[in-house]
Amino acid sequence: MNIIIETDRLILRELLDSDDDAMFILDSNSNVHTFLGNNPVSSIEESRKYIENIRNQYVENGIGRYAVILKETTQFIGWSGIRYITEPENGHINFYEIGYRFIENYWGKGYAYESAKAWLDYGFNTMNIKSIYASAHIDNTGSRRILEKIGMQLKNEFDWNGIACVWYELDKKKN
Repeated sequence: MNIIIETDRLILRELLDSDDDAMFILDSNSNVHTFLGNNPVSSIEESRKYIENIRNQYVENGIGRYAVILKETTQFIGWSGIRYITEPENGHINFYEIGYRFIENYWGKGYAYESAKAWLDYGFNTMNIKSIYASAHIDNTGSRRILEKIGMQLKNEFDWNGIACVWYELDKKKN
């Protein structure tokens, strides 16, 4: 499996072991974790284990989160992608979820939207997924705005491990 997706400004590629420093910068920032349970990583080893876990998802599920690389500079700016969820969430199990997380310096520049839009297209048109889901912290207006901008439909609110969340769905359009 060697999926590479290009958008106007981004390259979406598999996460590599060599992304560990950039992943640590991303996930050690407490602002990044404001809506994720406020549990940033404190060692690069945690980032390495996270990358290893994602790389295992590629093997087990044929898909997972991907590095987002800025074309202009080849800089790692975060991750985005489709993940196959096998644990129960909001009454669902064994479903595809779209998600993204970016280094704080790259917030508000449209990269999450651009990458999420590319993943929706890939999920529906290449993987032939029938429905894609997403969830976000109820107060994460930035993430919610992105999900709505890519066409996801708000379905309900739910509690996820004590965190108030919202649930979005989008079905593949019948052409």
